[in-house]
Amino acid sequence: MKIVSTVTLSTLLLLAGCSSDKSTNDTLPTGDAIYQVTFTATWSMLTHPDGFPPNPHFSRLVGGTHNDMVSFWDNGGMATVGIQNMAELGQTSALETEVQGAIDAGTAENVLVGGGISPSPGMVPLNLAVTTEYPLVTLVSMIAPSPDWFVGVSGLSLWQDDDWVDTLTVDLYLYDAGTDDGADYTSANTASNPHVPITPITGYPAKVGDDVPPVGTFTFTRM
Repeated sequence: MKIVSTVTLSTLLLLAGCSSDKSTNDTLPTGDAIYQVTFTATWSMLTHPDGFPPNPHFSRLVGGTHNDMVSFWDNGGMATVGIQNMAELGQTSALETEVQGAIDAGTAENVLVGGGISPSPGMVPLNLAVTTEYPLVTLVSMIAPSPDWFVGVSGLSLWQDDDWVDTLTVDLYLYDAGTDDGADYTSANTASNPHVPITPITGYPAKVGDDVPPVGTFTFTRM
């Protein structure tokens, strides 16, 4: 399994669940283009005051680099077990396994595993490599506490107009994985039966006044 990770051994001992790591790779990954993605969490009582919970944090980043023959999640699609476990529990192992399955099938190249952010606001970097054969990035993190909510990108291409982008910033908004019926950050676990499609959260508690502000950004910078 090819894994690109910012997590050191000492960090792994600390990050059994949703916690924080702010280190970067000592050795850069290899590929046609190397990027550092910086996850900047802006979610706070000031940006999203409605129902803002205690202990606000984001789980470890997880995802993969791949081509357009595979997708690990989509707006309007059904959550896989890997997405469900990430969004409900902050666990990465099932999604790592799904990406590894795509690697074995020739549709993905790297498993990505990074740090989390605790508390939010905060930031954490992750180095990753992409190739012209596998130019797409999927990367997600649970917003916590929450029933089954997460942020991320799906199939984001860093190869645009026949070249690698130098820098790209993506605003991050809340998504509901569709696997738990909870309506608040601290709602008790209530499994959705049946599961429903992944959807953006555009009402309470994401909406502030007439706007739905982002909870953070991913900034991809070519190294």
